[in-house]
Amino acid sequence: MQHDTNLETLNYGDEARPLTNDAELRYWLENMLWYHRYTLDEIATVIGMPPSRIQDTLVRLNIHADRRPHRRPTAPLTVLPYPGGRHPRIGFLDGAVNPQRETKISVFTPWDEKSYVVVDVPEAIFSNLGLTYLAHTHVPTLWTRQNIELPARVEPTQSEVRMELWLKNGTKERLTDLRVQNCVMLRGAEGFNAQSNDNKILQSPFALCGSEDGLRWIVTAWERCGRAWANPPCPCLHSDPIFPECAPGKTVRLQGRLAFYEGSDIQSELKRLSSIWSLLPLS
Repeated sequence: MQHDTNLETLNYGDEARPLTNDAELRYWLENMLWYHRYTLDEIATVIGMPPSRIQDTLVRLNIHADRRPHRRPTAPLTVLPYPGGRHPRIGFLDGAVNPQRETKISVFTPWDEKSYVVVDVPEAIFSNLGLTYLAHTHVPTLWTRQNIELPARVEPTQSEVRMELWLKNGTKERLTDLRVQNCVMLRGAEGFNAQSNDNKILQSPFALCGSEDGLRWIVTAWERCGRAWANPPCPCLHSDPIFPECAPGKTVRLQGRLAFYEGSDIQSELKRLSSIWSLLPLS
């Protein structure tokens, strides 16, 4: 039998999205408490429920921090929807007002279950029509005016996360100059979130960030990469691809990867990944 949650919503701003039943409550409370380790106040900004009632709901649903599950070393990497309520950037916040949740996933590192990166896939799409899509409030886009969402697929394995973007041209004209920004934000990854590029290697199609001791690395790459770069204030990594030109009614696709490496020979690892990923940059 499903309990009546009788949710009392508060004025927590645009991010608050009240949940309507216990199944939704359980899913998002476990996501936020167990994995993202949110405080009650942070949870309140996400679901618009007073902290006291959140605490009561956690008790009623038997969700406790000490029951947090642990990932087995042979299991796929932990990937969850990013719940919002905590900005995924440290700085340059005026360039990402009200970041949307729908395009963001959290990928937890294999060596520290508290640390994660937030992957915005995609953050932005540009075309010959202008700024076509943006995953946060900054400037209006062609799609926000029409409430259109961009589909993406994410598949975790034991060693990497495989990503795919696709775009269908529903106009009567050919779409060109389809540049994409895919952002890997490092705020939640302990030891990787220095606001600097000194700990990064930008070697298209790869963009990667190293730990303070240089023995662990976060690596991302996309096929048809037009630019590999990083933004220190955020801090974040970008391997930004370019879709092929797309005729009316046609669909174009892009493949990307995110992986973690432990070791001292990062260049050999990049050669290995190049051989198995086949994500070549634009020539």
